[in-house]
Amino acid sequence: MKAELLDAAPNGSLAVCHKSGWIQNERFVQWCHHILSNVKPTKDDPVILVLDGHYSHTRNVELLELARVNGAHIVCLPPHYTHKMQLLGVAFMLPFKTYYAQAIEQWLKQNAGRVVTHYQVGMLLGDAFNKAATVAVATNGFRNTGLYPCNRHIFSDFEFQEVSPNTHESSDHSSEALPNRLDDANTSQPRPGSISINEPKTPQN
Repeated sequence: MKAELLDAAPNGSLAVCHKSGWIQNERFVQWCHHILSNVKPTKDDPVILVLDGHYSHTRNVELLELARVNGAHIVCLPPHYTHKMQLLGVAFMLPFKTYYAQAIEQWLKQNAGRVVTHYQVGMLLGDAFNKAATVAVATNGFRNTGLYPCNRHIFSDFEFQEVSPNTHESSDHSSEALPNRLDDANTSQPRPGSISINEPKTPQN
């Protein structure tokens, strides 16, 4: 990991890497530390982390203890529904990818004969992130997933996929994911907009 890979990246960015190229337990704990240090939840003013069933979320004792101590309640999305309920995928990734592609095209026009390398990613990603990470995108994402305002009827019956008892999640997700509530959270209401979602197996730069 080189410092210059973060040149012109969004302010406050955290960059870590692993030789496998995929998220690992210890790397996800680093991410969680970073999020909690910025959001600053407490047991009296908690937040919710909405995660998928990846093993780095559901089989990570250090993460669960970190969340418990810092007032972060973890909710695990049910299998086969992340495409409907994972906020980043539903609301953020499409505009982000669109702006990122546009930033690359613009850079290539301005730098004829050159190719984009990993040393330009921070700058190009930062430009795209700043355009896509808007209040409107976040608000629409929370609403369209039924997370906030809470809407139990956001999806129709026909949208629910029937899964046989013999169907197992892929290796990217734990087939033995813990129950939806992974902690002993009390009934305190978290701050609206304090929900964070992590995509499974995101390569680390």
